[in-house]
Amino acid sequence: MKKVLITQMIPKEGIDLLKEHFEVILPVDEEKFDRESIERESKKVDAILTQLSDTIDETFIKSHTNIKIYSNYAVGYNNYDTSYGKKNGVIMTNTPDVLSDTTAELAISLLFATSRRLFEARSVIDNSEWKGFRPTFLLGQDISNKKIGIIGAGRIGQAFMQKLIGFNPEFYYFNRKRNLDIEEKFGAKYLSFDELIEQADIISIHVPLTEDTKYLFNEESFKKMKKNAILINTSRGPVIDEMAMIQALKNKEFWGAGLDVFENEPYISKELLELKNVVLTPHIGSATLETRRKMSILAAKNIIEVLYERKPITPIY
Repeated sequence: MKKVLITQMIPKEGIDLLKEHFEVILPVDEEKFDRESIERESKKVDAILTQLSDTIDETFIKSHTNIKIYSNYAVGYNNYDTSYGKKNGVIMTNTPDVLSDTTAELAISLLFATSRRLFEARSVIDNSEWKGFRPTFLLGQDISNKKIGIIGAGRIGQAFMQKLIGFNPEFYYFNRKRNLDIEEKFGAKYLSFDELIEQADIISIHVPLTEDTKYLFNEESFKKMKKNAILINTSRGPVIDEMAMIQALKNKEFWGAGLDVFENEPYISKELLELKNVVLTPHIGSATLETRRKMSILAAKNIIEVLYERKPITPIY
């Protein structure tokens, strides 16, 4: 019987589906295998179901030629060496589509929490600092009738736009390619990156992490943004130069940020934690019961298809 390694516990729906077809190797005592265990156990299996925290580089692939498919439990795949994989015919898959709405919903949650200073407001109550209604106390910003800029108008970016239509926005977008369908559907205007960050009141990031997008937001970028701008990131942490952002937030070069991802996860700098004009969540963009179940099933189905010598459902390339 063929064997499948799952590096970290996932919802049981995906595990049960794999067990119907193969022998499944799971972490027993802890939620995940450490790197040494992954290296060892991977030599015994035909497929591996990975997490973003599992680095699958050229060295790993070369030393595990027995593996027929790498199935990533995520839509992003910056943990994979896709260049080497593609060049050498290695099958790699991800879980797109099933998490677009959920991640967009979290981006909107971060937007509202940042714009209305909800975490600050809760801390006032927790610390017994509330003295009653005051006309100028904890003033936030409206979302309605704002210029909203989307960096990366793919599935998640478009889902974010769709959910905000009722707020009468003026949409701008920056993408690798112009998309006339987006312009027709949302009345969105295609701008260069610099034009967008200079004009938008709200900026939401939805790009993958690549060589081109690493530190896309840097010291220079923050100086170009509006003083009232709100920055939301649910994509990947290193798209932002975190130290440059911290300094810009300290200097109030822009209003605030809502962040679900960080440059050096799971580490978060003390300076960022101390800022009041940020809202932080621990990489929970797809963390709903419904979505994580769907992700586990799709990741499992990709493995099933390939090990039965059929085409994967959602190949990365």
